[in-house]
Amino acid sequence: MQLQEPELGDACWDLNSEISQIIVAAAGFASRTRSFWKRRLREHRRTAETALECSFTTSNQAFCIAWTNRVASSSRSLLLKVSGYSQYVVRLIMDTEEVEFLGQVPLLLKLPSSSLRKIAATVKVREYEPGEYIIREGQEADGIYFIWKGEAEVFRFVDSEEGSYLLKQFDYFGYGIGIVMDEVNIVALSKLICLVLPKEHFNLLQPSSIWNADETSDSYSVVEYVLRIEPIEVNLFRGYTVPRAPVFKQVFGGQFIGQALAAATKTVDCLKKVHNLHAYFIISGDRNVPTVYQVHHLRDGKSFAIRRVDATQKGTVVFSLLASFQKEESSFEHQEAKMPEVPHPDNLLSLEDLRDRKLTDPRIPISYRKHEAKNDFVPMPIEMRFCISSDMVGKYRFEPTLMYWFRVRGKLSDDPALHRCAIAYASDLLFLSVSLNPHRKKGMNIMCLSLNHSMWFHRDCRADEWLLFVIDSPSAAHGRGFTTGRMFNMKGELVVSLSQEGLVRKLVTPANPIPPSKL
Repeated sequence: MQLQEPELGDACWDLNSEISQIIVAAAGFASRTRSFWKRRLREHRRTAETALECSFTTSNQAFCIAWTNRVASSSRSLLLKVSGYSQYVVRLIMDTEEVEFLGQVPLLLKLPSSSLRKIAATVKVREYEPGEYIIREGQEADGIYFIWKGEAEVFRFVDSEEGSYLLKQFDYFGYGIGIVMDEVNIVALSKLICLVLPKEHFNLLQPSSIWNADETSDSYSVVEYVLRIEPIEVNLFRGYTVPRAPVFKQVFGGQFIGQALAAATKTVDCLKKVHNLHAYFIISGDRNVPTVYQVHHLRDGKSFAIRRVDATQKGTVVFSLLASFQKEESSFEHQEAKMPEVPHPDNLLSLEDLRDRKLTDPRIPISYRKHEAKNDFVPMPIEMRFCISSDMVGKYRFEPTLMYWFRVRGKLSDDPALHRCAIAYASDLLFLSVSLNPHRKKGMNIMCLSLNHSMWFHRDCRADEWLLFVIDSPSAAHGRGFTTGRMFNMKGELVVSLSQEGLVRKLVTPANPIPPSKL
């Protein structure tokens, strides 16, 4: 008895149809995943062909039907797995695209990355056809609408003297902002996709700071307060020298770098991280007045973004920074630089311990110790531990090299961008002074001013965890000192490379100084 053609034909048609669906579902996958499933599909096709050939070479009808049904069942199972994974991948891609898009909406630039991710997980996607009304006059908006793709037009009510105007990508409208929604009509001009943040989630738009969505506790680092620049308007920020920050004669160079980088960061979507910066110190800053940071967009690409930041005081540009940001990706990786063998930071003395030792060291003149004891000691916001003992300071004092562990004192919020800004803030401490080590003499007065500063961020790291800063000065000439640096984490991974050039001059005291006037 021969196999009936309709039964076998229907089974093969169902099988081919399901395989086609699998191929369609797999088409949206990444190339590696797509190649894997195509191999699996080829295997199933070969299995099906074997079943068909078997039907013409054997009289075992039951065997042929069972074999074909087995292949069809396996294909259905494969289809379910692929479909489920496809939905997951699509949702993952959508979430990433939403975060990237929302990070470029002017209203949301001041938000910490954690708030953006929460908003991306909360918004609802709504699609409109050309000519379809999004909001009609008298209708109350149920949230804030962010235009993701397409264009819309706003029509005022008939008696208004104002005309219509266009809304495009990154524009937003809705409840509680901008337009009085019950007086306008908004209609889609093209295929329109909006992300809608419902009213009940408006609290996400009011974080405690640009780095932390929740209330910042007193345990947070002084450095985080320094880097909490104030958004004035789009691409414009204001920074201050906070009371608990270290006091210098002028604005600390690391403060300029950190705050300018923070300003640039808040104009780039949170999926892009700074990988390189170049800073130029133009004029010494006045620590008693605020600094205004103007951000200029030089490039906004899919993978890279470039910003220039000008810091202004009293109408004069005093500092400029150029920073490049990149969306994280997997690629080649190697590390030739080796972390030097140094003691663990827990086995080294802190600056407070070194000060206490000086105050009780009988080898130090008593007058100096009494003078130091009277001065109020304010801990640095950066905790530092030098990798040489106090007994060996004299031996290495004149070497153009320095190694020390450092970390931000206190706790930082978890925003990765904040940690890079904090590392930039700390990187200016003692960096240039290493170029002066071979030239130090007793009684010599030296002027040391940073001119330019460059950083390359290789890997993610936390600024509130120990990092080893290895500094070398290969050259000093023509009144300029040059230093290079490398930062390693506790695992020995190279996380940051640096270089700095600065003005180094010997101050000459006049032979016959003019006595001060008695008038």
